[in-house]
Amino acid sequence: MAKENNKVSKKSILNRIMGIYLLVFAMLLCITGKALWVKIADGTKCSQEMRTDFSRENVPLEAIRGNILASDGRKLACSVPNYRIIMDPSSNGLPDDVFNKNIGALSQKLSKFFGDKTPYEYQRMIEKARADGKNHYLIINNRRITYNEMKEVSQFPIFCLGRNKGGFMPEESDNRKKPFGLLASRTVGRLYLDKTKGGMVGIENSFDDVLRGVDGLSDRIRVMGKWTNKEITAPQNGKDIITTIDIDIQDVAEYSMMRQLKNHNADHGIAILMEVRTGAIKAIVNLRYDQKTGTFSEDNNYAVTERAEPGSTFKLATLIACMEDGIVNDVDKDSVYTNNGVYEFAKDAVLHDSKPHEWLTIRKAFEASSNIAFARLVAEGYKKDPQQFIDRLHDLGLCDSLQFDLKGTRNTMFKNYDDPTWSGTTLPWMAIGYEMQITPLQLLTFYNTVANNGVMMRPMLIEGYGENGRITDHIRPKVLRNSIASRKTIRTVHELLKGVVEDGTAKNIKGTPYGIAGKTGTAQLVKEGGGYEKRYLASFAGYFPADKPLYSCIVMVYGPSNNVYYGNVVAGNVVKAIADRVYAAEYRNGNVRETPEIALAEQFPFSKGGRLADINRVFNELKIPHNLDVNSTWISTTAEADKVKLTARHLLDNSVPDVKGMGASDAVSLLEAIGLKVKIIGVGRVSSQSIAAGSTYTKGSTITIELENG
Repeated sequence: MAKENNKVSKKSILNRIMGIYLLVFAMLLCITGKALWVKIADGTKCSQEMRTDFSRENVPLEAIRGNILASDGRKLACSVPNYRIIMDPSSNGLPDDVFNKNIGALSQKLSKFFGDKTPYEYQRMIEKARADGKNHYLIINNRRITYNEMKEVSQFPIFCLGRNKGGFMPEESDNRKKPFGLLASRTVGRLYLDKTKGGMVGIENSFDDVLRGVDGLSDRIRVMGKWTNKEITAPQNGKDIITTIDIDIQDVAEYSMMRQLKNHNADHGIAILMEVRTGAIKAIVNLRYDQKTGTFSEDNNYAVTERAEPGSTFKLATLIACMEDGIVNDVDKDSVYTNNGVYEFAKDAVLHDSKPHEWLTIRKAFEASSNIAFARLVAEGYKKDPQQFIDRLHDLGLCDSLQFDLKGTRNTMFKNYDDPTWSGTTLPWMAIGYEMQITPLQLLTFYNTVANNGVMMRPMLIEGYGENGRITDHIRPKVLRNSIASRKTIRTVHELLKGVVEDGTAKNIKGTPYGIAGKTGTAQLVKEGGGYEKRYLASFAGYFPADKPLYSCIVMVYGPSNNVYYGNVVAGNVVKAIADRVYAAEYRNGNVRETPEIALAEQFPFSKGGRLADINRVFNELKIPHNLDVNSTWISTTAEADKVKLTARHLLDNSVPDVKGMGASDAVSLLEAIGLKVKIIGVGRVSSQSIAAGSTYTKGSTITIELENG
């Protein structure tokens, strides 16, 4: 009986062990099956994500766009990083309790920062993205933020936990900036809003293929819950474009043009400064003035796209043509009858001169800018073969393609004799700059050619390509024509162009230590549909120094409307302001030492006011007589016949000092010393200040001082 019970007991124990074993085995099967199911299901899901979620394969790596630089390396346009705020609301490291606790605070911050949605709207959007399993959610579509703003946003609730735990994934891209604002902005150009299209206008457009570079390629892979780029092909960043523009000269040219447009209530104006020997453009201005708002803009590159009838500045081409074709042999002996300043070429076609004369030599006719003299000269000299005049103008390079660096540059339009619109007045009218169309750049290139002794250079805006501000590929100056006229003709017109400034229509800009040579122009503007308006184009084209030309310059002001519209006053003064600034720089650099010394005989030159110690040191070094009976830290100066008179400048406590007449450095030093912030406009010495001298002031206030030469 005992044995039998023993057997039953052993059997029971074995059955229990077998049951436990089977249970454990079944559990292992379940665990293994579950693991396999999870692996397959998650793998399928992950694989699906890789296929469908925002192009995870072949993601472009954006190349950095090259900079556009001034000739000294300063940036005219550059790419500044900005950011889109991307969130992974489904991040594995962001548990529900953390998300639910902080989403309200995050939404409050986002609403306050961007100001486009309520906190409730932000919270609903992010919660929905999390519920939908989104892992690359764009927080705001139409706003990119700066690096500093991105750092601020990164400290918001949830985002401050980082990429894995907070799902914060800022996406960097480049934004185009112009550090010098309006300066040469239309020439520099701009990009399309859709950057993949590249440049829209200006250098950004014309050199888009150089600037944009080549995008690279990557795969997006997820590693430990984090999306990252795996580079396949590295991007090739765009090259820098180094221009010929001189920022300092550009600033003077733009400021001078702004002042003229405002003073004469004009519509728009252009100014171009070119280096004679190379054709390099050192400044190019295209300013429009809004008379209603008093603001300026650069909305068009008038210098290369706007064709107009130039008026009397074209008489230089007319004179050279007549000399080359033997119609004029001696500018001092050959003369033209001008009929006391009124001459009828045909019915309803009467020309007038501003001053009446009977007979004028060619020299006097050029200096006085006689319309009648030049119209008669061409009408009678080419009456047997009018096409000869047109052909000669072509020989002067006036219709040549300039091969200019910017797209959209337009060529000159001259009529041929067989043109159906040719009439009996076409020839004489062309002689004085009408019935033709020419751009400012084409006309300046012609004047630059004369300054360069007949050698025509291609106008160049781009000096080369580079990397990190260093030129790697130089663009050489290019000769378009070796000679446009005989040396005798070029020498003669050099003297005549100097005579225009010394004794002719541009006497208002004579008397400089370096000398300017050039020609004034005043032309009526054409109406839409034909005929002429009672509005004018005032212009001056020329070069300086007159005897050894280094730079050529053209200024055109369209539609001056304050009853002053002559080229000498409206345009000539801008040329002089530019020339003064350039000459001062060239003189310091030793490039014009061969010019005569500045004469101090009739009256001593003005000196800027400033610190007495500085003035004394400079005057003693230059041996300029001045009085010594002044006891003041700050002084004013007045030029007299035999000395420069120094006068004490008394400063009152708690009031704004009078800084007019001072140089920028001294004026800024004095004003900042009393706690004012200073904004400077222009160059030269202070001509006006926005807070009147003697006024009380609050520390930290901004005072604007305007500077000008002369």
